[in-house]
Amino acid sequence: MIKKLIILISLIVTYPCFSQNESAYQEGEYLKFRVRYGIFNASYASLVLKNKTYEGKTVYHALGKGETTGLAKLFFKVNDTYESYFDKVTNKPYFFNRNIYEGGYTKKLNFFFNFANNNVHIKNLENNQEKNMPIQPEIKDVISALYYLRNNPKMNTLNINDEVSMDMIFDDDEVFKFRLKFLGREKVDTPLGKIDTLIFRPLVQDGRVFKEQESLTLWISDDLNKIPVKIKASLRVGSLVGEIISFNGLKNPTVLKNK
Repeated sequence: MIKKLIILISLIVTYPCFSQNESAYQEGEYLKFRVRYGIFNASYASLVLKNKTYEGKTVYHALGKGETTGLAKLFFKVNDTYESYFDKVTNKPYFFNRNIYEGGYTKKLNFFFNFANNNVHIKNLENNQEKNMPIQPEIKDVISALYYLRNNPKMNTLNINDEVSMDMIFDDDEVFKFRLKFLGREKVDTPLGKIDTLIFRPLVQDGRVFKEQESLTLWISDDLNKIPVKIKASLRVGSLVGEIISFNGLKNPTVLKNK
C-alpha cells in the first residue's frame, strides 16, 4: 500500500523542466501525508529534499519514507525507503535506492545511472546479483520524476483530457510507460484548509491491486509549487485515501482558505 502511494505521489504532473531559477521547489522542502484505508489511519508517508554531494558534484537528494502505524502495523507492517540523487538543473538521476519491507516481503535495490552509455547498473543487495539495462536518455526513477515533472511550464494551459506519458524505472526487471490524464480544477478540503488544485488521473494496470485502469484520482496544488495534495484509489478490496497533513520549506506561497 505504501509502495503504491509513494509511486503515485511521485507521478502526478508532466514535463519538461523550468530553468533552475523558476523551479517549483527548493532545498529544505518537506511534505508529509496521512494514508487512510477505509476508516483506519493506516500509514504516513513523507518526502524531504536536501542538497548533497554525489561523486564530487552538488546535487539534490530526495528521500521518501512510508510506514504503517497503529492497528494496521499489527496486521501488516510496512517500512519503505526510497531515495534519489539527481542533477539540480537537468533532473537526470545519478542514483536511486529502493529499500522496502511490506508484510514480510522485502526488496533492496540500488540503481546507478550512466547516461553517457544510456544504461543503468542495478545491484540487488539481497542476493548480490548485478545487471545492466539499456535506458532512454529521458528516463527517471520514481522519486526524481516527481521533482522533474513538477516543473512543467505548460501546467496551467493543459486542456481537459490531455494525456502525457514518460518512461519510468522502478524495479530490476522492467521499464514502464506512465500515462496521465488532466481532468480539471477543484477546491479540496484538507486537514490544513481548502487548497485550489489541479486534478489528474493516472492510467494504471488493472487486475492486480486496482479495480480498473482508471481507478485513481490525484490532486496537486494549483500554484507555483505543484505539491501533491490528495490521492484516492479504488482497490480490489476497499479504498485508499492519502492527503497532505503538513509541509515546510516551500519555495512559493500556498494559499490555505477557510482553515
